[in-house]
Amino acid sequence: MAQVPQTFFDALAVRTWCGHALQALGLAREEIDAINVYPVADGDTGTNLYLTVESALAAVEAVFEGSEDGTSRAAEPSLADAARAMAHGALIGARGNSGTILAQLLRGMTQVLAAGTESAHTDGPGLRLALRRAADAARQAVAHPVEGTVLSVASAAADAAGRAEGDCGTIARAAYEGACRALAATPGQLAVLGRAGVVDAGGRGLVAVLGALVETFTGESPRVSVGAVAAVHARVEVPGAGAPYGAEAVVPPARVEPAEGEGCADAAEDGGPAFEVIYLLEAEDAAVARLRERLDELGDSLVVVGGDGLWNVHVHVDDAGAAVEAGVEAGRPYRIRITHFAVGDVHTQSGERPRRERAQRAVVAVVPGEGLAGLYTEAGATTVLARPGKPPASGELVEAVRRAHAREIVLLPNDAELRHTAAAAAEQARAEGIRVALIPTRSAVQGIAALAVHEPERRFDEDVVSMTSAAGATRYAEVAVAERQSWTMAGICQAGDVLGLIEGDVAVIGTDVTATAETVLDRMLAAGGELVTLVLGDEAPESIAERLEARVRAYLAVDTVVYRGGRQGALLLIGVE
Repeated sequence: MAQVPQTFFDALAVRTWCGHALQALGLAREEIDAINVYPVADGDTGTNLYLTVESALAAVEAVFEGSEDGTSRAAEPSLADAARAMAHGALIGARGNSGTILAQLLRGMTQVLAAGTESAHTDGPGLRLALRRAADAARQAVAHPVEGTVLSVASAAADAAGRAEGDCGTIARAAYEGACRALAATPGQLAVLGRAGVVDAGGRGLVAVLGALVETFTGESPRVSVGAVAAVHARVEVPGAGAPYGAEAVVPPARVEPAEGEGCADAAEDGGPAFEVIYLLEAEDAAVARLRERLDELGDSLVVVGGDGLWNVHVHVDDAGAAVEAGVEAGRPYRIRITHFAVGDVHTQSGERPRRERAQRAVVAVVPGEGLAGLYTEAGATTVLARPGKPPASGELVEAVRRAHAREIVLLPNDAELRHTAAAAAEQARAEGIRVALIPTRSAVQGIAALAVHEPERRFDEDVVSMTSAAGATRYAEVAVAERQSWTMAGICQAGDVLGLIEGDVAVIGTDVTATAETVLDRMLAAGGELVTLVLGDEAPESIAERLEARVRAYLAVDTVVYRGGRQGALLLIGVE
């Protein structure tokens, strides 16, 4: 049943818009992914936009659920509350360059929509101002704005809305039509698009989002398949002044005839950074200003969005560790995602269409800390960061599989409690035609052992067997602090006690971290071993590594390797092979 169009921009309109936008991006996701060539041809713009809006919608729904009191419409959240939730949800869920910019567009709109907290809604002029602020905010968030991208499309939408007069439906339609015209012009503005014969993928996604805004206020969807429209990239047809209200703007085709004889000075043409680094950051404004300068020196495609102490940072670099360290210097980075661009998909080669070949095989791993994320990434894995108390959902694992962009995937959950989540993600990936092998690693140290014997050149089955064998031969333990009183296999523990867990069960209860770790290590080495792996958390004692290495030297022919895991939840992870 069709929803009743909204007259004003109120909380319900925010909710409706997010729902329509998610549906529109869901329909266009594969198409947008397929035309993604700038700034990196990694085929994920549609997916990133979808996941960003999905997070925004979830946040808005949570506000509505929290306001329900079983009475009436009076219990609905305010426009300010709904808009802030939308912006916050997009910020914390933003994926990729395009998703990060979309998050800032929504934040810019919210700065206008939430400004009049006493008003339950805004009208056409208010929406016009919100679209202008959105375009300006997004452009300011990008270190080096480039025309022919989603920034051009957003600016054109705001310009068109600024020339229109009327209610929210009229303003939204004007913005949508302006965006369509700008999208059609992108191949002529950015040579890499012209040569590839496509419009800008991020701009195409924004057109879908603005089409959802039109549907919210008019009840009529202007969405059409861009591949089905016979238009050329330099021209777009839109309803004339006499066109009936509800006539469709024609969206430019996803693929157009490549322009001939165009030169290009794009940095992407000469090769570029190997890693995409994204993280949320808690930091003060002054620290973020310094961070922008540092990251701009390290790489390109820098976008920093947010404010009020919470930011989303996106950059392409060759030194992923340095980008994360810069965040640590600025504040507290978390939800860190590091993606290694597949060879042949990173940048378009001069005079050629962008390469869309998938890698043959890749490893996707869940890791508990930033340090391990860097270690796994250096070994060639695509990582998903697990926050303490907040394990990743299956959708995050599926997204990581897609980012890995390979025909064959080895999935390492590195946590016994993620077994079912990982299995669900593997099934979904298989349904998309990807061959997935799930190795039931129960700790990050088992994942390290598996990754150490990974050989992409081997037959898939042989590689999986070898990795599974290495993981299974690695006994694992951890040292953590008890959060509350509890019954354990080793007796009753109190809050604050130091716990030594071997193979998931509490084996030692102590009061000193180092002494407990030594006891755990002795028990593990009593059964033999050749290599001890230690992964230190940020809160582990400074001297613990030296003490434990000395302990291992008492055993004949046993080596030790030490890694820094960062904020990984446990004070210490131990592996014995």
